[in-house]
Amino acid sequence: MSNPEQDARQTIDQLLQGAGWQVCDAAAVNIHAARGVAVREFPLKSGHGFADYLLYVDGKAAGVIEAKRQGMTLSGVEVQARKYTEGLPSGLPAWHNPLPFAYQSTGVETRFTNGLDPEPRARPVFAFHRPELLAEWLGDAGGTGMAQVADTRGRYAVAGRTVLERLQHMPSLRTEGLWPAQIQAIRNLEQSLRENRSRALIQMATGSGKTFTAISFIYRLLRFAGVRRVLFLVDRGNLGDQTLKEFQQYASPYNNFKFHEEFIVQRLSSNTIDQTARVCICTIQRLYAMLRGKELPEDLEDVSVDQLGGLFKRPEPIEYNPAIPIETFDIIVTDECHRSIYNLWAQVLEYFDATLIGLTATPSKQTFGFFHQNLVMEYNHEMAVADGVNVNYDVYRIRTAITEAGSKVEAGYSVQIQERDTRKKRWEQLDDDFSYDPNQLDRDVVAPDQIRKIIQTYRDKLFTEIFPGRTWVPKTLIFAKDDAHAENIVEIVREEFGKGNAFAQKITYRSTGAKPKDLINEFRTSPMPRVAVTVDMIATGTDIKAVEVVMFMRAVKSRSFFEQMKGRGVRVIAPDDLQNVTPDATVKDHFVIVDAVGVCEQDKTDSRPMEQKPTVSFAKLLQAVAFGNTEDDVLTSLAGRLARMEHRMSAADDKQIRALSGGLGVKELGHHIVAALNPDRHIEQARADLGIAPGDDQPIPEPALAAARHKVIQEAIKAFYDPKLREAIDEIKKKNEVVIDHVSADEVLETGFSRDALDRAKGMVQSFEAFIREHKDEITALQVLYSKPYKQRLTFEAVKELAGAIEKPPYLWNESQLWNAYAALEKSRVKGASGRRILTDLVSLVRFAIHQDNELIPFPERVNANFRAWLAGQESAGQPFTEEQRRWLEMIRDHIAANLGIEPDDFNYAPFVQAGGLGKVHQLFGDRLTAIIEELNETLAA
Repeated sequence: MSNPEQDARQTIDQLLQGAGWQVCDAAAVNIHAARGVAVREFPLKSGHGFADYLLYVDGKAAGVIEAKRQGMTLSGVEVQARKYTEGLPSGLPAWHNPLPFAYQSTGVETRFTNGLDPEPRARPVFAFHRPELLAEWLGDAGGTGMAQVADTRGRYAVAGRTVLERLQHMPSLRTEGLWPAQIQAIRNLEQSLRENRSRALIQMATGSGKTFTAISFIYRLLRFAGVRRVLFLVDRGNLGDQTLKEFQQYASPYNNFKFHEEFIVQRLSSNTIDQTARVCICTIQRLYAMLRGKELPEDLEDVSVDQLGGLFKRPEPIEYNPAIPIETFDIIVTDECHRSIYNLWAQVLEYFDATLIGLTATPSKQTFGFFHQNLVMEYNHEMAVADGVNVNYDVYRIRTAITEAGSKVEAGYSVQIQERDTRKKRWEQLDDDFSYDPNQLDRDVVAPDQIRKIIQTYRDKLFTEIFPGRTWVPKTLIFAKDDAHAENIVEIVREEFGKGNAFAQKITYRSTGAKPKDLINEFRTSPMPRVAVTVDMIATGTDIKAVEVVMFMRAVKSRSFFEQMKGRGVRVIAPDDLQNVTPDATVKDHFVIVDAVGVCEQDKTDSRPMEQKPTVSFAKLLQAVAFGNTEDDVLTSLAGRLARMEHRMSAADDKQIRALSGGLGVKELGHHIVAALNPDRHIEQARADLGIAPGDDQPIPEPALAAARHKVIQEAIKAFYDPKLREAIDEIKKKNEVVIDHVSADEVLETGFSRDALDRAKGMVQSFEAFIREHKDEITALQVLYSKPYKQRLTFEAVKELAGAIEKPPYLWNESQLWNAYAALEKSRVKGASGRRILTDLVSLVRFAIHQDNELIPFPERVNANFRAWLAGQESAGQPFTEEQRRWLEMIRDHIAANLGIEPDDFNYAPFVQAGGLGKVHQLFGDRLTAIIEELNETLAA
């Protein structure tokens, strides 16, 4: 019988050897035997255990591999691998401490973290990198790639050791010769790359210059980001020829060279890649053949990829090809990508450890799905600022189409199939329509865009509606359906927020490496992670005071369990303690439930959760029952897992189970167990055994009750004593597959706060307006604002007095809370809800509250409107200003917007002093300065 762990290590050994590593045991090691040496079971320093593989590059330790059995999820292993990178015994040669490179692998699935990146984030890779590449990243002069092209990359490309780090230091785009759409595409793409997003889609209409746009950003990536090699994929041979011509015609805006004079461009017409080429142009058909180690007949280069791909219902999987390492290309640009991402071709793109950039004029639903909905031409990044909170909770509902109704993938589209036990994936084209309902989501079907749309909506609304003004993501606890669902959520959260491994962590019973309690403690007391995804480990009893968002991506039927889960957000925390983990938070005075599944609207029961042994495998539960274990926890866990199987089984599976169990399906088997655990059933059986007549309420002896329980339970579980049934159930559970629907694009149907939240906003507004009426004769700022025209100028000190009054108990208001309350009630009349509030916005709030203004407009915007009107009046009166005078007037405007006025002494402080101060402003405006200051103070704040 095979050992899954050992099988995984054998596969890992083969992959390492294929990538040029010499693999050996620790006892037989020679770290100088090859450029890369992988040492099995390397003992680390005390408390760090053994590294499954320690990687030596040029005689120095450089990284680790954590090996796991096939089918195990890997994001939870990252902490363990990180621990190993920190455990190298002192005195041993190492490139860095901690070691920079960490892999986690099952042999089927591999993830890699490059610790040299600015924000290291694990990413899936097809296999292992060659030691030569790691040496190059480590700055070895003997490496290849960048070391050979140092004369062309300029100072930007040496600003960091990795492409991601160098991307942070790119020079500004030179826009000469580019259309506005091309400028936007390049800038948005480079922003996406800086955020370490693995895929991006550029949609540009035919004839709008997609290829020229691509060549422009490729040039910048080669010259300034130090990208080693770019693959430009086309789906027809003639398009490759055409693309080569465009590269040859492209002239650099930074010097007088043509592209091909500065960088070698290869049009691949054979199976040999020019190792000095910086750009390779190739058809996807040829690249597929190359990876398979076969020659491609020339005529097939111009056959439609749609036709070729359609020949393969289940394409033969690509295996690692040592002649074409996964790091051959850093960037892959795929032209007409809507045709080249299906069936046969998707695995070609996913073979390489490269960022994928798609170009198309006509994206389909599957195109958006493949590129993770990252349409960079429409990429927006919303900013917002800090806001107060309260211990009551608001419910923010995110309702999406797939969450509500499931979806249908039409025949002809391709779906990805993942085996539950090994997590192997393959693509299949559908012969018939494939429909699924919401109950199947993240159990039988994974719709990545359903998860993505919820996270995107959360991200986009977080700093504008949920916590307006924040820049740090509040501590967020997400409840997932199971471990696999949690895994998917973690990966998408990291990607959509553009953050690294530390930003989001899975904390479940299947997390390995660090103990779950240590992960929870980090979440509780450290700035990172910002997001924790769990199933039920943190659902009850865990005290994490800093949590400000509880997100439900799973249904909860038990009322008590739901209340406990909600309770993770209710605890108060001292402002200083909160700011230690969330620096831009001021005080926690509420938390938000983000309800993505309608959990707050569903009827709940008082039933207990059935899963009591979440850490025990299904096979072990079956074995325990077979050996006579009839504990309640074991039997309820077994019944719960049998219930989950029902919807995942085929008709043939059900028939097999019934044949072995005497006609019972898994549903009946589970129901019999649940019924057998009912104490009333035990009493009923005991009375029958003792011959007690109905109506006779004589006490039942404890031994008789125990014997009755044993009898009832034995009858319920007798089928499980048959090893053939146990084996069949376990095998059926393991072999089940999950369909991954990359086609269906989800749609947000509704977002917003609940009715209770709106009622609280209404109460705050009414109380604020009552406060103004009650104190209009006592507080200076209110006295001034109530007098129209103003009898005196409103001062910053007067506004500070008003702010201090409303911040005291019992009100505890600030300008952000009041602004958001008005925005929730009168959205059409409130502007700038997503902007940062400043103290002078209180002026706008009071004016709106006492109905002097019909719209609630940020005070700086009102000042700017008055400034433009004043400026126009000056010019029409024959008093124009120079450009330099205008710049000073704009600084004065901004100062008044923040401080309600300006005095001559203010010119001795920032930002004026940096531009010359009081002397410079006198030089520019001369005798007019005093009059201008008086006019602006009078006019702008009016």
